[in-house]
Amino acid sequence: MQENHLFEYAVIRVVPRVEREEFINVGVIVYCAKQRFLQAVFALDKKKINALYTELDIEELEAHLSAIVRICLGTKDAGPIGALDMASRFRWLTATRSTILQCSKVHPGFCYDAAHTLLKIHQQMVL
Repeated sequence: MQENHLFEYAVIRVVPRVEREEFINVGVIVYCAKQRFLQAVFALDKKKINALYTELDIEELEAHLSAIVRICLGTKDAGPIGALDMASRFRWLTATRSTILQCSKVHPGFCYDAAHTLLKIHQQMVL
């Protein structure tokens, strides 16, 4: 029988105009220490984003979201944050910010398979 593991997740949001506090969910980050898992996945709905703010540079936004994915994976091109241990990378990525890209508060849960859980949360919260 598979063991249930504690995991944490945050939803990645695009907040085109911070002063208006309107946002669109675009991705999810999932961290599970027991499974040594830290990954992010995102999907941009350009029509939704443009409905809130037409002047947002979508290519730049995609580049920043791709950087989040690289930091999660700890790849060599992820910079100094990507070199941190997994828990520190997750905490850095989910820290409170007042920028166009923000994360929700961190939420806990239990899962058997963190990769499956990542896709399930992404389906529920983003797609």
